[in-house]
Amino acid sequence: MDAAAAGRRMRSSEARTEGLVRGACAVLALTAALLVGLDSQTETVLLIRKKATVKDVQALWVLAVAAGAAAGYHLLHLLRCLYIGRCSAGEDSPCRSSRALAWAWLLLDKGCAYVTFAVTIAAAQSCLIALDGAPALQWNKVCNIYTRFCEQVAGSVACAVLAAAGSAVLSAISARNLFRLYPSLSHSQSSSTK
Repeated sequence: MDAAAAGRRMRSSEARTEGLVRGACAVLALTAALLVGLDSQTETVLLIRKKATVKDVQALWVLAVAAGAAAGYHLLHLLRCLYIGRCSAGEDSPCRSSRALAWAWLLLDKGCAYVTFAVTIAAAQSCLIALDGAPALQWNKVCNIYTRFCEQVAGSVACAVLAAAGSAVLSAISARNLFRLYPSLSHSQSSSTK
């Protein structure tokens, strides 16, 4: 009984830790999506008023959509973690995870981490071109004109990088949770020799 209670407490604290990381990732991804999605700035360039929005750069629009989707995904899993933390971890508990479900969560977490990372890197690359220009292609520096827009996008990319790093950590946690469901070889060999 004492070992079972200790196991339940450990699973509850692990679910709480995973929930904290998921909550942080959801907040960071939502912040990134809102910062870049709601960003716009109007400036006068050569007597023409121009407005810079997120739709002007396709990579930023994709970042806003992907970060919003990642925030929703992490929020749903945060609710799952809260549910797991509240219910018991007994053998007949509804919180007991199956291997198929653990595989699905691992693959979804890895997919979320990869997509968030790839989209963030693409957005950062487009931001560097806006910051420095590309003289070989005759692209001018845009951030000299739209400084506030560029600063807000830089903050969004920084939040998205942190969300991608958190997603990678969550992917490792999901892998750990999955491989706990498989008995270790040393454990099965020692029990077969008895």
